[in-house]
Amino acid sequence: MSVLLFLIVLYILLGLSMMKLFEKAGIPGWKALVPGVAAVEWCKMVGRKPAYAAWLLFPVVNFFIYAALCIDMVRSFGKHSFWQAALSVIYAPIPFFMIGQNANDKYEGPVLERERLYHRQYHEAQEKKDKIALRKLEADNPFSKSQLREWTEAIIFAVFAAAFIRMFLIEAYVIPTSSMEGSLKVGDYLFVSKAHYGIRTPMTVLQFPLVHNRFSTGSGLLARESYLAKPSLPYYRLPAIEGIDHNEPVVFNFPAGDSVIIFPDRTYDVYQWRRIMDDIRRANQALPPAPKVVARPLDKKDHYIKRCIGLPGDSLMIRGGQVYINGTAVQNPEHLQFAYYIKNTSGSLNLKKLDEIGVSLKDAIPDGGNRLYYNLDAGQVAKIKAIGPDITLERYAPGARPGSIFPNDAARYGDWTVDDFGPIYIPKKGATITLTESNLPFFERIIRVYENNDMVVRDGKFYINSAETTTYTFKQDYYWMMGDNRHNSEDSRIWGYVPADHVVGKPLFIWFSTKNGNMREGINWNRIFRSASSM
Repeated sequence: MSVLLFLIVLYILLGLSMMKLFEKAGIPGWKALVPGVAAVEWCKMVGRKPAYAAWLLFPVVNFFIYAALCIDMVRSFGKHSFWQAALSVIYAPIPFFMIGQNANDKYEGPVLERERLYHRQYHEAQEKKDKIALRKLEADNPFSKSQLREWTEAIIFAVFAAAFIRMFLIEAYVIPTSSMEGSLKVGDYLFVSKAHYGIRTPMTVLQFPLVHNRFSTGSGLLARESYLAKPSLPYYRLPAIEGIDHNEPVVFNFPAGDSVIIFPDRTYDVYQWRRIMDDIRRANQALPPAPKVVARPLDKKDHYIKRCIGLPGDSLMIRGGQVYINGTAVQNPEHLQFAYYIKNTSGSLNLKKLDEIGVSLKDAIPDGGNRLYYNLDAGQVAKIKAIGPDITLERYAPGARPGSIFPNDAARYGDWTVDDFGPIYIPKKGATITLTESNLPFFERIIRVYENNDMVVRDGKFYINSAETTTYTFKQDYYWMMGDNRHNSEDSRIWGYVPADHVVGKPLFIWFSTKNGNMREGINWNRIFRSASSM
């Protein structure tokens, strides 16, 4: 509603401020207040064809069209300075009112027609080699700009265009961790479409362009957030080109990332950190100094990429590492990985051979003893077994500290692990559930945080926004996201559902890929331009 109100006020002020400009150009002032008519007359005033106004109807493109028309309008009244152009883009009603109220500011005619005429005359003088005419044209050039201004405007436009494309259409991402190995590898650079699942309009207004949420994770001056949390706009999403399907990789904002603790090597959500501190207390160890907690708005939470396993309304469970949706085993990704202990009964393990097979040696998981577990897909398992009869493989049997697995309720669900989990229900918009003490751990964060309700449980009764109730109806859809590297992925099995308003976009293709995320180790040429959705 606040976005709509802002646009209505802007449009009214814009129309009122242009009335006097229209009159100075010999156009009835009332036309500045009529939608459509005002845009057509505006185009004609600056030297554009009337049909050019139709571009104002196209989302995202209309930002650039509007900015250009604002600049050309003030130029048509002889205002050619950099700051006059900048102010017209920032808030056009201000310079338009100033020009309208200044009796000395006259309409000089459509600036683009005058500019085209000037360039035509200059070109003709060049062809005739008329040096006198050239000098006169150069001396009287009202459109001349210094080299500094040319570069400044070019840089501003490039940043402006790149920021808008990144904000609304396509953004480049790099895979930072091995949670999607071996489908998407560390060092893969992806283009992600923000239009496929519906363009999500920005919520954080004041932000540094081309930086997501933080300048640096280190300890220097740049170790700070790159935006101001307020003022902010409400969530809104334009219509989607397509919906999210089972097994599609999706980029989304980390749901539990509203309150985080940032270290140079990784980021913890505050709930993870509390569980770590509880473990330290139980071990009677000294607690570290309390770290700074950073609170982030929805669109500035960290970006994650996982595979969508469960859709709204699905029932999901995991047995022995196999996912079941609505009671049916799902088709696993081709390169689904699990962790294995590899042993050579007749000698040491040949790590070079493992590397040739494509095993990621850097991501081996220590078990706290002498064992290392390697993440392998089915093809790699077969190749390792084929090395010889002395090679044995033992699949990792994950345990879990009670309470570390979603829904983080040790008393009721403390025996759940990443391989044996559920069943659970994935909430769907409009669906109504009966609230009970046993299902509250699954939905409490949804009710309180994601859907912004005040909830109190008192004497076994549920009060939502001060009203007693036994049911709850979900306001949006939710998804279940998991990494393909099943024993080395923090995903929905740890922090739960992904709300629909956290969905960012659909990965399109890999445009660059480095080995292990390190340029010095080489480039994965065979991965460049591969579709991300087909893996």
